[in-house]
Amino acid sequence: MPERVGIVAAAVTKFEAAKPWQHLAELALEVTDKAVEAAGISLKDDVEAVVSNSQDHWDGRTISSMPIPDVTCSHLKDESKVADDGPYAVAYGAMHILSGDHKLVLVVSHCAESHTDGTIIENWSIDHIFTRMLGMDYTVAAALQARRYMDKYGITPEQMAKVVVKNMGNAIKNKYAQTSAILTVGDVLKSKMLADPITAMERKPVSDGACAMILASEDIAKKLTKNPVWITGMGNCYDAHMLGDRDLANCDALVTASKKAYKMAGIKNPAKDISLVELSDYYAHQELLWTEGLGLCKPGEGGKLIDSGKTQLGGELPVNPSGGLLSGVPVTVAGAERVAEAVWQLQGLAGDHQVKGAKVAVAHGCGGICGQMHCVLVLEKGGS
Repeated sequence: MPERVGIVAAAVTKFEAAKPWQHLAELALEVTDKAVEAAGISLKDDVEAVVSNSQDHWDGRTISSMPIPDVTCSHLKDESKVADDGPYAVAYGAMHILSGDHKLVLVVSHCAESHTDGTIIENWSIDHIFTRMLGMDYTVAAALQARRYMDKYGITPEQMAKVVVKNMGNAIKNKYAQTSAILTVGDVLKSKMLADPITAMERKPVSDGACAMILASEDIAKKLTKNPVWITGMGNCYDAHMLGDRDLANCDALVTASKKAYKMAGIKNPAKDISLVELSDYYAHQELLWTEGLGLCKPGEGGKLIDSGKTQLGGELPVNPSGGLLSGVPVTVAGAERVAEAVWQLQGLAGDHQVKGAKVAVAHGCGGICGQMHCVLVLEKGGS
């Protein structure tokens, strides 16, 4: 069994509100070609297994992975699909290698949210006996979560708005970001109210795009690049589906997932041992809440953390230096792109939003209503 799994290359598309000129397969082809070229390998001859990552409902078609084998050259190879957030697909790809069955794996994540109506899809995924008929979607549920979080811990609207100001400002430096802006807290709070207390700027926009990565066993990774990124920790956990069975001001599943990943990676003090975090912030308040679940601060102190400036690009522990989901990344690809951004940070390839001296990064993905399930990956700078 290989000692480590390395990510040798990553690629993403430019994220946009809609890409009507590109078929789903063309999105996958774009990032596959880029990742293969960056890794310096042959897609046909070197890649032994392909993990595609998509969800039928979000892509507006049945078996959304069906067009992918043609563009990923996965016919007559080990090909599988993960219908969940991107980090799960990366973890599954790593397991292919850790099992000893494969040495080089392609992971491709794609989604075109513009093909469908997300509100309907979210409503379908909610309990059909008690809550679906209420017309609830993830934004309404997130508003309940945000209000509970504010009431329990004293989180303020201004602290939530600061997340948007920070991330949209970071996105200005990210060439792949869908949207970016120099904003004030007042700008965010004055934007259209979607579901009190969540405003339009505090919700991730609709987006289309794709992401791909090349994973390799330790011996192959070292041959392909002098700068691999090692996956040193993985953890995931699912919480209860029914909102009434959870305290929405807590994120117990994330706490469990992060502890698993940290234990595997040997992380003792996350706030000190981690160089940067790329987390999935579908709503502004979730960045504050997820930083607590990741152990970067104590429960209820996510607001104080954003106030401290530590999570700013250039701060002690940058969170979403890329701009995160609030700058526009589609569902499913959301978590995969968090991994890709973390990889580039550790390889020193993040460009204008590079975190200086980055050695250890955490990439986080989540899914389900109010963050029902979470996946955490710990990544470390290679070279040895």
